[in-house]
Amino acid sequence: MLKPQRLNYGDRVGVIAPAGPPIEKDLRKGLVVLRSLGLDPVLGAHVLSQGHAFSYLAAPDEARLEDLHRMFLDPCIKAVFCARGGYGTARLAPYVDYSIIRCNPKVFWGYSDITYLHTAIHKCSSLVTFHGPMVASDLGKNSVNNETTVSLSQLFIPKNTIYRYPDFSFKSIQNGKAEGILVGGNLTVLADSLGTDFELNTDNRILFIEEINEPAYRIDAMLMHLKLAGKFERVKGVILGDFNLEASEFVETQLLLRQFFAPYNIPVLQGFPAGHCTPNYGIPIGGRVYLDTISLVVEFETGVT
Repeated sequence: MLKPQRLNYGDRVGVIAPAGPPIEKDLRKGLVVLRSLGLDPVLGAHVLSQGHAFSYLAAPDEARLEDLHRMFLDPCIKAVFCARGGYGTARLAPYVDYSIIRCNPKVFWGYSDITYLHTAIHKCSSLVTFHGPMVASDLGKNSVNNETTVSLSQLFIPKNTIYRYPDFSFKSIQNGKAEGILVGGNLTVLADSLGTDFELNTDNRILFIEEINEPAYRIDAMLMHLKLAGKFERVKGVILGDFNLEASEFVETQLLLRQFFAPYNIPVLQGFPAGHCTPNYGIPIGGRVYLDTISLVVEFETGVT
């Protein structure tokens, strides 16, 4: 995999909305946070577009695609941050010029619906990208979590990051140790990609999954979809991020996860604080990760050089 260059204080970074439209006041707050980190954010031309056909998209497909291409092509832009998720990146994936990304590798950061682009970029450009808090959705909150913001520091210093119990409330669903390339993201988006040119490759990899406010039966259905598509046959391990569950769904979902993974002789860790949660830690997708569910330790290889 190809790693992007680390960021330096003063770097100009692009902010795009490849999926849904951000709330402008939240976006502006998030830009302030990026500036507090020493970065100089530049908005894509179509991030705040109005008056187009579909309210659930930030801009027409060609406009959102243009912002993505321009940010990777501009040599003055050192990273590309997504404003929010929602829906829309699957509409872009077939039309992205992946040679632009491969020839201009830089930090690409986002999560949720951005999962579709993470998977597509890995397959077609071999670039390590980052599943992490977004500018409007997370950094734009009224009281942005300090740990969420601090997780962006990994972009400035190329060193491995270690998370361990009891600093984090990890639980082991299946004991074991594994090392491999990290893939994954939002469970709904991963399931939606099956059968397409951009479906997830889990062979000899460690799978990360997060979700937001889905009932147990929907999580069951999507996990079964992945299972029947063969995505757990050769996977080396699983990291479960936050599922942002309603209290009424918590107990049943816990039982589901334990029963679902029980037949697999692989380490499965639950409780990694990444996804639609606070704090929301950024992690490098496409980089190597070491997983030990006996000692409850996760170590991510640096995603930048």
